Amino acid sequence: MQASTDNPSLYFRVQKRTMEILDKGEHDDKASLWCDFVITALVLLNIAAVILESVNSIDLAYGPFFDHFELLSVGFFSVEFVLRTWSNAARYAGSGSAWMGRRKYVFSFHGVIDLLAIAPYYVQWFVPGYDLRVLRVLRLIRVLKLSHYSSAIEDLISAIKSEARAFYATLYILLIAILLSSSLMYFAETESQPEKFASIPDAIYWAIITLTTVGYGDVSPNTWVGKVISVITAFLGVCTVAMLTGIVASAFSNQLARRRVIFENQLRIAMEDGEISNTEQFHLESLKEEFNLSDEQVQALMAKVGRELNK
Repeated sequence: MQASTDNPSLYFRVQKRTMEILDKGEHDDKASLWCDFVITALVLLNIAAVILESVNSIDLAYGPFFDHFELLSVGFFSVEFVLRTWSNAARYAGSGSAWMGRRKYVFSFHGVIDLLAIAPYYVQWFVPGYDLRVLRVLRLIRVLKLSHYSSAIEDLISAIKSEARAFYATLYILLIAILLSSSLMYFAETESQPEKFASIPDAIYWAIITLTTVGYGDVSPNTWVGKVISVITAFLGVCTVAMLTGIVASAFSNQLARRRVIFENQLRIAMEDGEISNTEQFHLESLKEEFNLSDEQVQALMAKVGRELNK
């Protein structure tokens, strides 16, 4: 039975406190800040270990140390995953269903990343003989655990979704440019360079690196027709990349502004009666965390709404 938030039991208080500690720490919550520091440091050390393990001389000299460190890390991250799953029930205490909170975490972006961070270690036990090099590389997924303390990836995905039509339209233009330029370049250069432009798929490689303005220089046209096509392709590449960059940057900026407006409106509704109830406070705290707003931003919005309501 779910504990009442009006008269919380010891179990609920421990659960809620565990959730607060594992969440991104506030300035006045030292336990949570220390937890953030330990998890961040361990993630960075894991990334460093994966990189150093790829150097044969270092791996031969410190292989046992890396193995013990991996075991320690997996144990720590496994306990963290279990505690996050268990304590996330407190986030939805008012709904009366503890499993709803746990299910939301496990199937959320953060929950999936936390699970994938420990999965490679357990896979080698259930799938003997699996390529250990692949498992070691997959451990680099742990760097995404830092998204607990930064919403950058989620913000980027949300920004792209909000401008999906414009984004897909630009990708469509890019696809057309790739197909046309590679086809034209194939017919222009296949006789001059049959080893580099043997087929349209080979020319697609050249088109992609040229349109994305990378231009490795390992494949370049010899004929004057090919050079003209190359110049046009490079120009189209600059235009499409600029369009994609502008769309993402504009969407990102609009999303941040939209979040502030949503939070401000919810804050205005909560403050209209001159008092913020516990339920409203919980809702605002959830929005603050979801929108990644700082204490200073929240205080500024509260002052703004307060002045408007007092007029």
